[in-house]
Amino acid sequence: MELILFYTEEELETLLTRFESAAIPRPEWLHREHLAVATLFLLGGRTLDDIRTGIQRLNEANGVETTPMMGYHESITRFWAHMIQHRLNSAPTLSRLQAVNDVLTAFADKGFIFQYYTYDRITSVEARYGWVTPDLQPLP
Repeated sequence: MELILFYTEEELETLLTRFESAAIPRPEWLHREHLAVATLFLLGGRTLDDIRTGIQRLNEANGVETTPMMGYHESITRFWAHMIQHRLNSAPTLSRLQAVNDVLTAFADKGFIFQYYTYDRITSVEARYGWVTPDLQPLP
């Protein structure tokens, strides 16, 4: 999959506005957008709870129910929020645009999570509805 970066602050603002308005159609709510929104929230001093609430609101607006097989996933959300915050802490002088693109570059591969979790653990019902710790290596 091709990595598509953001080129302007306006692009970031548009994404953030659409997210906060629950106006991103499901086909456009991809890994890139998840990472970018979480990065923007964390840079802006917002919390995991804010990210969670926003994703759940967007899912609801798109008619996506959380079931054992689909919808909001707590452990994946917490994993990425943690990894993003860790990345941001390592480069505190980047501009907002640079920080988002740095996160996208570092974590473009959705499969990165499997360095920390086995497939069975991260796809479990327990992981979807609550936090489960990684079983392959601890988070940094």
